[in-house]
Amino acid sequence: MESSEDESPAQGDPEHASSEHGPAMDPTGASDTDSVLPTERDQHSAEASANSTVPGDSQSIEDMLLEFDEQEGLIRDRSLLDPNHVVEEDRIVGRDEQLQEVTKMLRVALGDNRPPNLFLYGPSGTGKSLITKAVCKNISRICESRNIRFGTVEVNCQDLDTLGVAIYELAQRAADEAGVEVEVPKHGVATKDKWDELYRIVNENFDSVVFVLDELDMLVGRRDKQEPAFSRLLYQLSRAGVNDDLTAYISVVAISNDTKMMESVGSRAQSSFTPEDVHFDDYDAQQLQAILRRREDAFHAGVLDDDVIPLAAAFAAQTNGDARKAIDLMRVAGELVEREGDDRVREEHVRDAQDKVEKNRVLEVVRGISTQKKLCLYATAAVAAESDGGSARSTTGYRVYQFLTESISADQYHQETYVNKMKELTTYSLVDFERRSHGPSSGMFLEFQFGERPKTILETLREDSRIEKVEPEEVQTVAKAQVQNET
Repeated sequence: MESSEDESPAQGDPEHASSEHGPAMDPTGASDTDSVLPTERDQHSAEASANSTVPGDSQSIEDMLLEFDEQEGLIRDRSLLDPNHVVEEDRIVGRDEQLQEVTKMLRVALGDNRPPNLFLYGPSGTGKSLITKAVCKNISRICESRNIRFGTVEVNCQDLDTLGVAIYELAQRAADEAGVEVEVPKHGVATKDKWDELYRIVNENFDSVVFVLDELDMLVGRRDKQEPAFSRLLYQLSRAGVNDDLTAYISVVAISNDTKMMESVGSRAQSSFTPEDVHFDDYDAQQLQAILRRREDAFHAGVLDDDVIPLAAAFAAQTNGDARKAIDLMRVAGELVEREGDDRVREEHVRDAQDKVEKNRVLEVVRGISTQKKLCLYATAAVAAESDGGSARSTTGYRVYQFLTESISADQYHQETYVNKMKELTTYSLVDFERRSHGPSSGMFLEFQFGERPKTILETLREDSRIEKVEPEEVQTVAKAQVQNET
């Protein structure tokens, strides 16, 4: 059992810092009339002004809200356009094999048995979390009728930076599921105390628990540890029952987009975790269409043009067959139409939604990465935008990276570090890479391919105040010249 404290986040480095400026103030002096008491008519005018929205608009905020509330709109059930919403079983399509595997392995929780541990892997948006939630929801309903205390404790590890934070989050989710309180603080206590609190909550409130660890590979933890935090988490959870720390039956469902995650798991964790593997491959365009057809009743009847669903499915199929993206496209297209006051969702609305969703997704990812990673990504995307195949050689990308760092007087990494930074970005599904050689004279290099349009990535990254200092035309010129010089 680990007893050292491990919840303090790593100290921020200078590349995360950014300057913040408050709004510009324009103070004015008081005029002679400021001392005059307002008349009743003046007071009435002030109240009317307070209720209005913008100058020249006579409609108040309340009136606009009520008017919108009275409109029927195009979307009938917004929950069906939420990718994280657990839909009914008949809406889950294209995953019959995986659904059966997960159901058969977790169903032993219905009796006095411990379900096996599972490792669900495959690209983002291919149904891993959806199927796990759907199966656990059904198990919970049946267990309740049999007076079995079953719980599902789910955490997304993407935003958890250390092992200590992850354990506390598990304890908090277990407490929420049981309707009780966590009795240890989040900070200032040893990791062992958090483990003990998690065990206490589970033992006192459940007969059987499934721990669902989504995006587990993102839980790396402190870099001074010999193995990643997700490996230590798997070891402790899978050993808890053997060590009699837990009297309840537990199963761990590890979910990852990284097919090679288990290669980073330490030998101790591998021997104790020993999961059953379930692979989820990409959805194809036909499967994505079927998924959207099952959610078509999210809209009122007759408001979708015939080409809307095929187009949304085709866009999503282009980016790793991501069902979340397909559903998001439908939602955003519908919301755009509602704001425009139109009465139908058409092809052009899906195309507008594609631009918006793509940029929002990239923005969400790049907002949290360091300035150095942004510079690496910007340089590589600039090269990809100028190449015929939409990909970028690492050697060419590094030369553009050098230009960028010199332009803004930023620290400049060696080429090996630049490559490692780009490799790290593959976990966000923004880029992928292959090792290539264009003949004996060119040597070996990595070739990066982008999951989103390089142009969208460039536009999004330019919102960073430091990158904004460099003229995009200059970067384009340098990138084009470097691509032409490739041998």
